[in-house]
Amino acid sequence: MTNLAIILILIISTITDLRSRKILNIVTMPAIILALIFHLITTGLDGFLFSGQGFLVGIGLLFIPSMMGGIGAGDVKLLAAVGAWKGTLFVLYTGIYAGIFGGLIALFILIKRKKLVFTVKNMLFSLLFLKSTKGSLEISNDTQNNVSIPYAIPIALGALMTFIMESYL
Repeated sequence: MTNLAIILILIISTITDLRSRKILNIVTMPAIILALIFHLITTGLDGFLFSGQGFLVGIGLLFIPSMMGGIGAGDVKLLAAVGAWKGTLFVLYTGIYAGIFGGLIALFILIKRKKLVFTVKNMLFSLLFLKSTKGSLEISNDTQNNVSIPYAIPIALGALMTFIMESYL
């Protein structure tokens, strides 16, 4: 049941993120509430705490990037929903794998646009002189050149990788 719920939530969120660059509250908020209720009913207070801790870890993993403007609030809620359904350990691994996949996708985009060297120099300059880029990989001041990816894709790939790793352990 929990695996099916997560797969459905991730598919819907990936499609909407690809189409409109939004992860809908109408998907994530009921998913979080239903996960908390489901775990409370099936395993009592321990289940509710399991779900609640996963929810908090999911939020915690993307809270700072969200506050810096690099990740949208929908992405945070999506990872929180994953945590609410599957718990702390699952969402932690999902977050790690999502970061890896997100980085690889961004790297691929930068290489394809021939902007990797410029972006690395810009990031180093920003780091050295504490110049904020609001969490994005700025290629220039022109917003058309900013690298931005629908982060539901790395989250879904991270969850898929965690499902695969779970089956081997």
